[in-house]
Amino acid sequence: MAVAQKKDSKYTYQDYLAWPDEERWEIIDGQAYNMTPAPSTAHQRAANRINILLATHTSLPKGCQVFIAPTDVVLSESDVVQPDVFIVCDQGKITEGNIQGAPDLVVEVLSPATALKDKREKKALYERGGVREFIVIDPIERYVERYALDAHGRYGHPDLLGSQEVLTLKVFGGLEIPLHDVFE
Repeated sequence: MAVAQKKDSKYTYQDYLAWPDEERWEIIDGQAYNMTPAPSTAHQRAANRINILLATHTSLPKGCQVFIAPTDVVLSESDVVQPDVFIVCDQGKITEGNIQGAPDLVVEVLSPATALKDKREKKALYERGGVREFIVIDPIERYVERYALDAHGRYGHPDLLGSQEVLTLKVFGGLEIPLHDVFE
C-alpha cells in the first residue's frame, strides 16, 4: 500500500499552479501532499453515490452547488485541497478556476493511502477554515463520521453512523441521506 507522499518545503498556491497538470497534489499548511495512487473502486463508488444523492436531493437549498474532485478549493495561499465531494452555497466563492473559501459541507471518502491525512490534517484544516460540516466515509469498514462546527467554531466529537443508519446533515436543516444508499 502506497502512502501519500509529503514534501518538506513550504509551498503556496502560486507554486501549485506551476506544477504539471497530470500530477495531483494538495497543500495543507504549506506542505505539499501527493495524491497518488488513484483511489480504489470502493472509494470511487462511495464518492459517486454520495455525490448523486446530494446533487439530486430535493431538500438541498436553491443556489447550493455540489462539486466533486478534482476541483481546487483555495482556503488560503498555503491551503489548497481537492475534497472528494463538497457543497458551496455562497455563489461569490465559485470562480471559473476554483472555489475561493470554505465550502458549507465537505465529504472525504477514505483511502488507505490518504486516510490519516484526511482524518488529521484535513479535519484540522476544515475546522480552522470554517467548513460548517465535515463528513468522513469509510467505504471498506462501512461507517460515517460527521463533524459539525459548534458555536465556538470547533468540531466536537463526531457522530458515528453505521451503514444502515441515516445521515442527517445539520448544515442543511436536517437533510437526510440513508447510508445504505451510499454503501449498497
